[in-house]
Amino acid sequence: MSVPKPDSVRAHARTRQQLIEAAGRVFADTGFHDATVRDIGMKAGTNSAAISYHFGDKKTLYLEVLRFAVVMANEKYPLDMGLGPEATPEMRLRAFIHAFLLRLLDPGPISWSGKLVAREMIKPTLALEDIINDSIKPMDREIVGIVKELLGRKSTPEKVRHGRFSVVSQCLFYHHCRHVLVRLSPDEQFTPRAIEKLADHITEFSLGGLQRIAKN
Repeated sequence: MSVPKPDSVRAHARTRQQLIEAAGRVFADTGFHDATVRDIGMKAGTNSAAISYHFGDKKTLYLEVLRFAVVMANEKYPLDMGLGPEATPEMRLRAFIHAFLLRLLDPGPISWSGKLVAREMIKPTLALEDIINDSIKPMDREIVGIVKELLGRKSTPEKVRHGRFSVVSQCLFYHHCRHVLVRLSPDEQFTPRAIEKLADHITEFSLGGLQRIAKN
């Protein structure tokens, strides 16, 4: 049996990665059902036969793309943003919000990863369970812990549920409604600095509500 040459192995891996990243952009823009292997092949600079060779079908490719998106998001924007164990719950809340906003609004080369996961939340596909287990549940555990700490003795299951959903929904609003927002407020920008300021606002707004609940 012949052993693949190093160059051919590298070329194989490079083509596979190009297909994953090209498919990620197409899936994020059009969704799983409307995306075509022809469009993905063209975006990757290859053809649809390459998708069959490397992944078998569009469904398998989609699952691989989502796994890659979750890994990239966790590596680039960890939910604690590098905070140490001494961080207060207020600091952790701000880090969580900032990381989540960057995942959703980052204009960089892998910006499609956060958009794809957000799309899966509102228009689920066959991959929903994988996304819940790999991405949403870890995020949920993080925000649940933060909200519980901030609510203290008033930390009932219902208040934690509503509190964490309120924080997350504020972030998602700026992603799902961004095309309307920039028309209503042309000055609304999503540069890294603007995202930081937005994280400050959502943190301040959320802390105000949670702290009031904790006192009443």
